[in-house]
Amino acid sequence: MQLTDSFGRHIDYLRLSVTDRCDLRCFYCLPQGYTGFEVPEHWLSFDETARIVAAFAAMGVQRLRLTGGEPLVRKGLPDLAAQLAAIPGIEDLSLSTNAVQLARHAAALKQAGVSRLNISLDSITPERFRHITGGPLEKVLRGLAAAKDEGFSPIKLNMVVMKEVNDDEVEAMVQFCIEHGYTLRFIETMPMGDTGRDAADHYLDLRVVRERLERRFSLVDAVMPGGGPAKYVQVAGTDLKLGFITPISQHFCDTCNRVRLGVDGTLFLCLGQDHSVELRPHLRQGISHDGLVNLLTDAIAFKPFKHSFNETPDKPLRFMSQTGG
Repeated sequence: MQLTDSFGRHIDYLRLSVTDRCDLRCFYCLPQGYTGFEVPEHWLSFDETARIVAAFAAMGVQRLRLTGGEPLVRKGLPDLAAQLAAIPGIEDLSLSTNAVQLARHAAALKQAGVSRLNISLDSITPERFRHITGGPLEKVLRGLAAAKDEGFSPIKLNMVVMKEVNDDEVEAMVQFCIEHGYTLRFIETMPMGDTGRDAADHYLDLRVVRERLERRFSLVDAVMPGGGPAKYVQVAGTDLKLGFITPISQHFCDTCNRVRLGVDGTLFLCLGQDHSVELRPHLRQGISHDGLVNLLTDAIAFKPFKHSFNETPDKPLRFMSQTGG
């Protein structure tokens, strides 16, 4: 069985938020002093989460990414990862994290069945990192080292490139990843919530970044495992692969293969639209597995063709941490 939307796109990738909370405050994501988090009684339990994932897996979803907020602030996350990795049909379980707490969880996550990591890292300069995130760079670097020691591969670093904030570090990040054996992905800022819109003044078209890199490095087309939208090149003469994620300058909606599940059981059908379906009430009213499969099938019919960041930059109103990355 395949889960297909009304535009013929095969949905095989679920991004699953286990919390909307975070231990950093990146200025383009969560405002300082923000307290509007979902109350714990509305969080999906691990068993409720597993039921949804099992229903998706029964319809051909093979890729699952644990996200947040910061997923490592959710108590018992390795236990949930192990529960989800055991679901028949799930072939790829990955994790997005800021790595602040990764050093003490890396071994347990590896044992649980998490195979790949995406780690947010917008700067390798301690002072600038603290300016962007409010947190300590040294903890992230310890987390990266621990992940490498545990054998995670690939380890992808995600850098949101922002004009007059960190765009002067692009070449340094490339050299850092060559030295340490990480994959590097550049991401354009998106107008998600008030913080994302406030960061719009720092938007930088990644085509400019690529042109800059081509003047210094020889880049050849490449591919990487995973179900995401990045377009990859390899730096000739090295093992480094660079990804470009361009939701604004070159959107990739026509090949979108993913939906997102919030910690409260809200199924978001598009990152840049308000289309969503509430699953938690159905779960707590005792919906059957077959009923859940039918509900998800009906929900996918409402998945829009594309985001409207360019046309209506004042929407959506939710923060990125509420959506699940």
